[in-house]
This record gives sequence, structure tokens and C-alpha cells, in this order.
Amino acid sequence: MLRCDHTTASIGFVTLVAMKTIIPAPATPSLPVVGSEQRFPVRRIFCIGRNYADHAKEMGSTVDKAAPIFFCKPADAVVSDGADVPYPQATSDLHHEVEMVVALGDGGRDLTPEQSSALIWGYGVGLDLTRRDLQAQAKAKGNPWDTGKAFDHSAPVSALRAASDVDVNAQTTLQLEVNGSPRQHTTLGEMVHSVPEIIAALSHLFELKAGDLIFTGTPAGVAALQRGDAFYAELQGVAELRGRIV
Repeated sequence: MLRCDHTTASIGFVTLVAMKTIIPAPATPSLPVVGSEQRFPVRRIFCIGRNYADHAKEMGSTVDKAAPIFFCKPADAVVSDGADVPYPQATSDLHHEVEMVVALGDGGRDLTPEQSSALIWGYGVGLDLTRRDLQAQAKAKGNPWDTGKAFDHSAPVSALRAASDVDVNAQTTLQLEVNGSPRQHTTLGEMVHSVPEIIAALSHLFELKAGDLIFTGTPAGVAALQRGDAFYAELQGVAELRGRIV
């Protein structure tokens, strides 16, 4: 594990396997792995906002490269294996945001971008589903975005592919279709912050660990989803995600 040079006391935790629980222990969310019967356990989900300038513009915002915006989703927001996605409660304006997803196989803190690349285990494609009406209300009041971003089933993610098996670069295409019609399309070179920069910045705010997922931002073209809509997301040559809103 990569760590900073500071000496800190270790913090111990009793694992659920080693103790008796007063209620049934929650299941660990996980994702399938292409070419393997093993699965990738999900620890945390980190997301970056405004990482494509064209999306920031369509949302009426600007990009501050020196101060990336981060938010989180709970691990159990993951929807895996192509399962149907329930239309969420408390909203009438559910939006799609297609994103490349990075899976970490190691952890650390206070990392440089050069060190950060070593943490990457694999890649996938996902949707950062957003209750846009609730997010807009929170923004208007200067409140956190949690109700707009961190709700149940808000993170459909494809099967992951090991980084050693693919070539992800600036020309790699990220795209989304809904009911067969194009909605979002970009290349990864359009990202404001690169993946190593994102990981490094996060590591100065949190101690990253194996099992963490990072949603790396969405391009322009976000729009509403309705019950019955079928979506197809693709990270070219790496991952595909098909699903349906029910």
C-alpha cells in the first residue's frame, strides 16, 4: 500500500466475520469481472463533478482546475449484472450521466499523480444517476448534493476489465445511447483532470483503499430518463453496460 511519510498510529477494526452481530451483517456490494468467476468487492464510491468543460457549461457552471469537486455515493448504490434500475422516489427529473469508472486494487494517501497510476486495478463504465430536481434545489440553497446523487440504485456499473488487459488512452471513446438514440459522446482526452490527477487529489482528502470505485466525470448531453427507457453505455474496447429503467 502506498502511504505518505508521516508516522501515524494504526487503527484496528474487528471484521464482521470475527464477531457476532446484533442484526444480520449487510452484504458486500460487488461487480463482475470480465473473464473471471471472481468478483470485485466495492468499498466506497467517489465521484468528481465538472470534469468535462462542455458539461459544466451546459449546467451553467465553470471549471476550476485548481479545485476539483468531489462527492460520494454509498457502496450499496451499485447496480450490477445488468439488473433493472428502479425509478427513484421523490423525483420527477431523473438524469443520466455516463462515466468511465476506475477500480482501485491498492490504496494510499497524499500521493502524487505519478504514484497514483499504480493503484488502478481496472476499468468499467457506469451511470451517475442524478435526481436533478433535488440537486438543483440543494444548489440553490447552498446545501450538500447528497439527496440528488447518493440515493438507492444510483450507480449502475458494468463488469470490470483488468487494466493489464486494455489500453485506455486519450482517444478512448465514452458514449451513451437511450432507446437506440445517441445521448452522450466524448473521448477521454476531453477530461479536465486526468485519472492520475483525480486519484492524487482524492488521496489528499481520504485514505484510499482497495475496493474503491471512482466515477471520473460526464460529458455534455445529460438528459432525463423515464420508466421503460433502455440504455446502452460503452467505454470503447473496455466495457459495456446495458440496462432498463423500471
